[in-house]
Amino acid sequence: MARGNQRQRRPSRPREMTSIEWDPKTRLGKIIRSGKITNMKDALETGLPLRESEIVDLLLPDIQDEVIDVNMVQRMTDSGRRVRFVITVAVGNNDGYVGLGQAKGKEVGSSIRKAIENAKLNIIEIRRGCGSWECGCGKPHTVPYAIKGKSGSVEIVFKPAPQGIGLATGDVAKKMLKLAGIKDCWAFTKGKTKTTVNYAKAVYDALQKNTQMRVMNNEIRKIGILSGSEEVLSKDHQTIKNQEDN
Repeated sequence: MARGNQRQRRPSRPREMTSIEWDPKTRLGKIIRSGKITNMKDALETGLPLRESEIVDLLLPDIQDEVIDVNMVQRMTDSGRRVRFVITVAVGNNDGYVGLGQAKGKEVGSSIRKAIENAKLNIIEIRRGCGSWECGCGKPHTVPYAIKGKSGSVEIVFKPAPQGIGLATGDVAKKMLKLAGIKDCWAFTKGKTKTTVNYAKAVYDALQKNTQMRVMNNEIRKIGILSGSEEVLSKDHQTIKNQEDN
């Protein structure tokens, strides 16, 4: 885990190269390259599969990565002992987007780079708001309502917290929530939480379910729910307001 501490929340480097040398192969990549889509929210709403990490580098230039777990796996073969590394990485822009990816390989460096690419391909948009009855500030600083995630034996429940509480969670959940842009949250866990990979997957599962719940427009306005980056969301709230006025 020492290597993970050295790589805490560093900005991704490939962006300068992708803006010059990237040759899109997928339909979504070609649309973004043409300039028809300029933000990640619109890219995900197209429903087209995200299969090129350069798309994330282009639309989220300030994305950061965090090594969650480095696990060494040994296997005896006829030719001797074979050592491989399994890397788990989380990525996020600290403003409504987070992803989780894994990769395995013979070398740590190349495996980390591959895990970062896989995490970018698994990036999701999350909701934030002020769901705590103790706060009521209306700012997107915590989860808007209680959400539950599960992976293996690990179960985790996130509940809204008032401003100033911070992230009252384990270390793995704290890293991922920071990357997602959540500043205050209560967390309750069950199961073998020392299994780092399952813990991280449970957090990711909870954040995925965060966006699946159907919420009425009046609740969105009341709690101040925002989906994705704050820069793009004022437009969504204006659309909801126009729908209610009509």
